[in-house]
Amino acid sequence: MQFSELWLRSFVSPDLDSDALGHLLTMAGLEVEEQDGVAAVFSKVVVAQIVEAEKHPNADKLRVCKVDAGQGELLQIVCGAPNAAAGIRIPCALVGADLAGFGIKAAKLRGVESFGMLCSAKELGISEESSGLLILPEDAPVGTDLREYLALDDTLFTIKLTPNRADCLSLTGIAREVAALTGSPLSLPACDPVAATHSDIRAIVLDAPDACPRYSGRIIRGVDAKARTPEWMKQRLARSGVRSISALVDVTNYVMLELGQPLHAFDEAKLNGAIHVRFPAAGEQVLLLNGQTVTPAADTLLIADESRALALAGVMGGEDSGITLDTADLFLESAFFAPDAIAGRARAHGFSSDASYRFERGVDFALTTRAIERATRLILDICGGQPGPVVESVEPGKLPARAPIRLRAARVRRVLGIALSADAVAEMFVRLDLDVVRDGEDFIVTPPSYRFDLEIEEDLIEEIARLHGYDNIPVLAPRGPISMLPRPEARRDAMFVRRLVAGREFQEVINFAFVEEAWEKDFAGNTDPVRLANPIASQMSVMRSTLIGGLVANLATNRKRQTNRVRVFEIGRCFTRSPSGQPVDGFHQPIRLAALAGGLARPEQWGEAGRSVDFFDLKADLEALLFPRVAEFERAVHPALHPGRSAQIVLDGKCIGFIGELHPVWVQRYELGAAPVVFEIELEALLETVTPAYREVSRFPAVTRDLALVVDQDAAAAQLLKGLQSVAPAIVQRIELFDQYQGKGIEQNRKSLAFRVVMQETQRTLEDAEVDAVMTALTRHAEENLGAKLRA
Repeated sequence: MQFSELWLRSFVSPDLDSDALGHLLTMAGLEVEEQDGVAAVFSKVVVAQIVEAEKHPNADKLRVCKVDAGQGELLQIVCGAPNAAAGIRIPCALVGADLAGFGIKAAKLRGVESFGMLCSAKELGISEESSGLLILPEDAPVGTDLREYLALDDTLFTIKLTPNRADCLSLTGIAREVAALTGSPLSLPACDPVAATHSDIRAIVLDAPDACPRYSGRIIRGVDAKARTPEWMKQRLARSGVRSISALVDVTNYVMLELGQPLHAFDEAKLNGAIHVRFPAAGEQVLLLNGQTVTPAADTLLIADESRALALAGVMGGEDSGITLDTADLFLESAFFAPDAIAGRARAHGFSSDASYRFERGVDFALTTRAIERATRLILDICGGQPGPVVESVEPGKLPARAPIRLRAARVRRVLGIALSADAVAEMFVRLDLDVVRDGEDFIVTPPSYRFDLEIEEDLIEEIARLHGYDNIPVLAPRGPISMLPRPEARRDAMFVRRLVAGREFQEVINFAFVEEAWEKDFAGNTDPVRLANPIASQMSVMRSTLIGGLVANLATNRKRQTNRVRVFEIGRCFTRSPSGQPVDGFHQPIRLAALAGGLARPEQWGEAGRSVDFFDLKADLEALLFPRVAEFERAVHPALHPGRSAQIVLDGKCIGFIGELHPVWVQRYELGAAPVVFEIELEALLETVTPAYREVSRFPAVTRDLALVVDQDAAAAQLLKGLQSVAPAIVQRIELFDQYQGKGIEQNRKSLAFRVVMQETQRTLEDAEVDAVMTALTRHAEENLGAKLRA
């Protein structure tokens, strides 16, 4: 909505400058998007008249003009404008004038002296385009300052309105707001009834009262459609972004901008019988004023007479019934259309109009007659004519109901956080022109017909906040008791785990939880994933049940960019189906940690030869994350992993995840080159740890013995180690596997596993007999219970 500040100040003129007025409107919810002057800054430019205009003796495109600028004598000015001619009145910049930093001096052009400059609208900053001098009206007073004559000390405001404030799509609505906000007196335009001078009427029939419950019209005869639109009206229309067309059309546009009620004028001679407001017949067409022929949909409201459709109701008039410069009699209409009946109808045909923009947001349903009276008075003053009586057809039961709203004073204090007296609140409602009745501590407020946005108690509280001023509401920091939350020593959070993983040279990634369905089948063996009803992309149609697919995609991306060492991890939620009775209606949403390592095990260096990362590198990383808890690794099969190089991770007897080398099929399919190693575990397993316990540090030397056992080739070293630990006495501090051997001296299908046994006491030095007894007991247990044989 664009409007002129001077036009607004003709209704209400608060003691504020333009900047303060713009800030006031913005803080009241009418956001000022742009605020510009109507012309550039200039001085010493006056209204002048060209008395003579002769061809320049030394230039074909220049004219030497004698100009009366009200200075007592004619000025000689050389001008190159193509429309410079004797008799016209134009702006003249005198010697010493300043045109936005460009000074005007006496000069000699092609040998002829020039004392001033004749100006175009572009040179004055009034318009972006100009084809010549700015032609002023014939009655423009010569010698008058141009800024004063054209009221150029004006500001154009462009405000951005929210859809609920359709009442401010008019100067009247904005003036009401300014008056309510500042307490300044409000002087709205008079809409006094115009007495009828003839009795001709045209009947109005509401065939669709739900969509149009009120329609008013009046016949005005004997108008002069060729009458000239007054300059003040042209100026106000132009500064509101509306082009002047003809006096009759300009009046309807002017009233729409002034009051907010769209109007339309039909050529009375082109109408046949009563006016009907109805829905279209099948296949009915309308030729609109923009030259477009449309076939309205069945729910599009039409204005019609007895023989044909005349207009799209609330959108645009028809070409066949529109007024022209030859129109002598007109039928002026003003109606209220339900917003739902107009919304989207113009856009359905690929255009928009000022009328539809207002009707689809809501127009004052009590304004139709007042708008006709206001437009009638302007038409009579400009174009003459004889008005007939106003005819109105209305269905009162179909008009919007303005139900009273109860406002509780305690609710105002609770929502706004400020204490306002009941008298102050009542005074605000009076300034807003709301009908208010006191009921003890409560207020019963009835909104006016033009405030569609006031429906519930919170709407009234918002009005109080706006009028009180958001800047006047104190900003108070929230207060509340703060206490340190307990953090168990045996519990760590996800961020701690992130730092641990990052410390192992992994980089965190965040992938979409929406994945390709093929990933679920390849990396999780999931043929029935959780599908999305409305995926954001066709390749993101299911929810992930594993994090591995995203990490493989990260690796593939890096491979294509010649990155030879990739270590990435992700902590994220997965989504699987679960039996009924589980959380979230049969869906399980665990949070997991997954990590992937591919390429070189270490950055390239001179100290050791480069090698590819393997299972045991990633296993070491995982054991470091779990420390001091110790997990077991058992052979297992996983859809994403190599069947002979993968294991399940068991902690406290429960499987918490998998680790292994990516399956060769997927390495080839996803073009990874070499197989990466990956693990995925439940995050909860990493969050639980053990409380550190003090253990005395021994001052006595430790005793180390090695135990080499020969077992079957398929025997699990972890099971053997676990068995030895189960029978080890207290003096055994740790048992570690340090070697595996197959070859000469070992039977076929057998292997040798070497364990290092570390023994120590805190109070004394161990004797050889004790050490030998421990080693004998471990050996005997291995041979008798674990199927092992001491290596010779």
